[in-house]
Amino acid sequence: MAANSNAPSALDKEQIFGMAEKEMEYRVELFNKLTHTCFSKCVEKRYKESELNMGENSCIDRCVSKYWHVTNLIGQLLGSGRPPM
Repeated sequence: MAANSNAPSALDKEQIFGMAEKEMEYRVELFNKLTHTCFSKCVEKRYKESELNMGENSCIDRCVSKYWHVTNLIGQLLGSGRPPM
């Protein structure tokens, strides 16, 4: 029986695994930066309560939303090869 020519070779599988690993590292780094940035911006240095208050929750919600929006915008610009606005 002939080998399936559409099946990825061992080298292809290794490259795919390497790319997936890099993507995971990027996502973890992005999450850590987002968490650090929004926490530093929105949460007071001296904790007064065990839970976030309404203002902190709103700030974090807006911060995360803006962070994702800008990250996606930058990704689209880099992917399209267009110069920034």
